[in-house]
Amino acid sequence: MIITKNLTKSFGNLQVLKGVGLHVAPHEIVSIMGPSGAGKTTLLQLLGTLDRPDAGSVEVAGTDVLRLKGDALSDFRNRHIGFVFQFHQLLPEFTACENVMMPALIAGETFRAAEKRAMELLDYLNLANRAKHKPAELSGGEKQRVAVARALVNRPEVLLADEPSGSLDSVNRTELHKLFFDLRDRFGQTILIVTHDDELAAMSDRIVRMRDGRVCD
Repeated sequence: MIITKNLTKSFGNLQVLKGVGLHVAPHEIVSIMGPSGAGKTTLLQLLGTLDRPDAGSVEVAGTDVLRLKGDALSDFRNRHIGFVFQFHQLLPEFTACENVMMPALIAGETFRAAEKRAMELLDYLNLANRAKHKPAELSGGEKQRVAVARALVNRPEVLLADEPSGSLDSVNRTELHKLFFDLRDRFGQTILIVTHDDELAAMSDRIVRMRDGRVCD
């Protein structure tokens, strides 16, 4: 589902990735671990097509994403890759349901179809009764589950999560960890998680460790 070869990336004189190769199988849950500055988030951004490498190749869901540009790249990202960030990144002026609907509307779904799909996901995540609430009215755990619903609304093959439980308390962190595995079992996602959380990493199918811009284990 994800294949990278010899990825390099520099910011100015600082080389952050130094020839990273990674294979992730369909439906696999992989945790990426390593110290700060190891290049974990940069790698995730390249896999999510949010940035481009200086050299190397990136294939996601059978597509050479580095050949895509402009609208074609944006459309691929919206349809095939879901993102869950540490601080949820919900739009404060919209309700939970509207936040979840947004990627579907961008993809060209009708309002009614997008709303139906959003409500199905919110119901699955036990948030149906919070659908009309704005982010300021939701708890931290609820906000992150809304963010997960938003990531899933277009049925992407790949889910990328960057420290998804980093801002949560222990109870919500445990619930979110379990949710990722429930999602894989129900929806068949391939999930790649950057984390410092040993509990989450231990639950994964595999742990990839990075150090100094390279995969070391």
